[in-house]
Formats: sequence, C-alpha cells, structure tokens
Amino acid sequence: MTKECYHHDEHENKTRRLIVRALLGLIVAVAFVVFLVWAILHPHGPRFVLQDVTISDFNFSQPYLLTSKLQVTLSSRNPNDKIGIFYDHLDIYASYRNQEVTSAIILPVTYQGHLDMTVWSPVLSGCAVPVSPYLSLALNQDLIAGMVLLNIKIDGWVRWKVGSWVSGSYHLHVNCPAYLSCSGQFSGTGTAIKNQLVEQCAVDV
Repeated sequence: MTKECYHHDEHENKTRRLIVRALLGLIVAVAFVVFLVWAILHPHGPRFVLQDVTISDFNFSQPYLLTSKLQVTLSSRNPNDKIGIFYDHLDIYASYRNQEVTSAIILPVTYQGHLDMTVWSPVLSGCAVPVSPYLSLALNQDLIAGMVLLNIKIDGWVRWKVGSWVSGSYHLHVNCPAYLSCSGQFSGTGTAIKNQLVEQCAVDV
C-alpha cells in the first residue's frame, strides 16, 4: 500500500466516525427534547366514572349458570389541557369476584381532545355462563340479600398526542365497582332495574 492510499483510507475512516458521532448526537438530542417535553407536560391518565347500570336480566340457575343482560353508562374525561388521547382498542365486560360473567365487547375507536369527555352506553350480556362452584354460594347469598357487587372492567390500549407527535401504545386497565340492587332473580320479563351509581373507577395506564 502506498503512502497516499494509506492517508486516503485513514481520512475516509475519520469521516465515517464523524458521521456516526453526528448521527448519534442527533438521536440523543431528539430523544432528550422528546423526554423534556414529556416531563414538562406530565400527562395524566383518563378519568372514568360509572354513571349507571340497568339490569334487564339476571338469572342464576343450577348447576352454576348465570344469564345476565346489563346496560352500563360510563364516561371518560381527558384531564390534560395540552395532550390528546387515542383509544385504539377497548374491551369492556362485567365480572363477579374476578370471574368474567359477560362477553367482552369492543367500544368504538375514539380520539379525545384536550379536556374532552366521552360517554359510552354498551349492553353487556352473558348467556348461561358457568360460574365456579365455590362462587355459587356467595352469589346466592348476595341475591338473597338483594345486593350484588359486579365490576365493570375495561382492558385496552391508548396513545398520547402532543401537537403532531403521537406516542406508542400503552396498556389501559379500568375497574369500576358496581353495587347493584337485585331483589331476587328475574329473566327479562319484568321491569328493568336501573341503578344510579356515579362511581369513580380505578384507572391504571
């Protein structure tokens, strides 16, 4: 290798190293700016409220089968004044003592602007859903007492929007306790029972 070729190769290597360093510096600078903006804005998770639950069918029959039909009304509010929220996929269902007792349904994809509120009123139902035997005694006792605690739950994904920048997806879990008045079992032939609740839900993002 001639002296000229050696110096040429060394110059190219130095140029490549400078380019790599410049790109790394740019990436670090952009990441720092995004982090700084994120830290200043400090996004808060949405706030969910369970407003009411209307029961039109709630029948627990042997052996350990529960048929139910509930219409729930719940609202979500975006508490951020500079950040929007995309609700990409939300599954909602009812559970009794951590056992799912209605089929999960998907809420509509929604974008929530700054300080906006969204209201959903889905109908949740389950036909002859098997209930664990160890829960049957507790459920029977609740029905005799005329008060059943169900949990309306939401599992899904959200994204944050700041200006034109949109974050990646974050898992959202919402748990709304619902103490429901149930004077005995009925099978949809009588008057539906509407429970006004206005219960704050636990939200984890």
